[in-house]
Amino acid sequence: MGSTILVSDEGRSESVSYVRFLPLILASLFFVTLPFINPWVHGDGVGYYAYLRAPLIQHNLRFENDYLAANESFVISRVDAQGRLLPRLYTKTGYVGNHFTVGPAILWAPVMLAVHGTVLLADHFGAHVAANGYSHPYLLAMALTTACYGFLSLFLAFRIARKYFDDQWSFFATVAIWMASSLPVYMYFNPSWSHALSAFTVALFLWYWERTKLRRTTGQWAILGLMAGLMGNVYYPNIILLIFPALEIIHLLRAKQSDSGQITVPVQTMAVRCGLMALVFFASLFPTFITRQIIYGGPFETGYPAIWRWNWTSPVLLKVLFSSDHGLFSWTPVLVLAVVGIPFLIKRDRLLGAGTLFTFLAFYYFMASYPDWDGIASFGNRFFVSLTPIFILGLAALLSSFSTWLGKATRAAAVACPVLALLIAWNFGFIYQWGTHMVPARGEISWSTMIHNQFVEVPQGITHNLENYFLRRGEMMRHIEQEDIEQQKLEDQRGE
Repeated sequence: MGSTILVSDEGRSESVSYVRFLPLILASLFFVTLPFINPWVHGDGVGYYAYLRAPLIQHNLRFENDYLAANESFVISRVDAQGRLLPRLYTKTGYVGNHFTVGPAILWAPVMLAVHGTVLLADHFGAHVAANGYSHPYLLAMALTTACYGFLSLFLAFRIARKYFDDQWSFFATVAIWMASSLPVYMYFNPSWSHALSAFTVALFLWYWERTKLRRTTGQWAILGLMAGLMGNVYYPNIILLIFPALEIIHLLRAKQSDSGQITVPVQTMAVRCGLMALVFFASLFPTFITRQIIYGGPFETGYPAIWRWNWTSPVLLKVLFSSDHGLFSWTPVLVLAVVGIPFLIKRDRLLGAGTLFTFLAFYYFMASYPDWDGIASFGNRFFVSLTPIFILGLAALLSSFSTWLGKATRAAAVACPVLALLIAWNFGFIYQWGTHMVPARGEISWSTMIHNQFVEVPQGITHNLENYFLRRGEMMRHIEQEDIEQQKLEDQRGE
């Protein structure tokens, strides 16, 4: 199945040579998109990047320099009239609070260590490049690294999908989720944010879980725990993905020797394996525990609103999906198709499908209960970018089932490809509107204005603005930043 494409009326698989090149096509598409990388540290990215820059350059977790050197819309609410950080930013330990996770810094670190060494060496020979973590080599390396991790999340998800569905549907699903979701914003435009990196850790965990499921050795359970810890270090809600091994454990304990090909696992053996996985999982969270201890005075202090204060009994279930304030489905409608496809994934593989369904539902309820469920300044609902691999699987399942229903793959492709292409084009236009502030980056938007812009303003202005993005990006970013500041001022005035 992984190396064929459906081409016959009976829906049977016939070998088609070009499917071998689909991974290469994915890589080529990634290479073509690299010029869209925007090497800047902005907004939430200031906090994430500070966990890399401060230890690398200053050898501590003092973030004063990072905050004061940040973009103006980040700084403006954090300094007094004399340009000093406000006292409220400091925690009881005397450190500047930084509730963002340390995981992205862990993923950037191998590349950034090499870049820092190269900059120091070049400076020694007279290159005069500032070895301060802010100069262009550092920011470019950070942005490229994020984009590569984002692509790896797609590639790993594609690898999983093609084990269950024909290559063309896995490929189309991967490209559609890549280009028609919120991922491009956080893979290219805001690379210092955690979301593309989070998608990678989830894809890595899910790929390894699927690769070893039902026959995992004790050592492999430990590796899975390590990957789970990496997910948690990058983005706390990713721990919800532990639903997958939990379902697997239940399945193994209930399995009978008579089950075809199923190896039974003694309860004692499973207890040892689970204990080892849990031990490795918590040990791998030490970077989070240590930084929370230093900054907040406790390993389990996050800096976020206390979880018992969340809206657990009154989650905004409809708003998260359909609100004009960054609703998941209303902003990125391709994800409707992905979620609709999950039941078809269950038919193909009950364990993978059930894990996908329960993970999405748990993640959905979790985010609907979060006080800032809309992501504040977000394209779509950025929190769900973590579930990129799950959405790819769901969409691949839907496309494959649609092909089976029609009975002819070429006919299914003739219908599906234009629909997916329209969703991609729609998303590109929406991202353009959001990025240039045709629609507000924060709060609700006017759908009538947005739709008008899609058909009138975007076609008229996109060529000029793309030229500015590639040739005069610094000036364009400063203009966008100023518009962001003006919007914040208006929101502050309304709040008063």
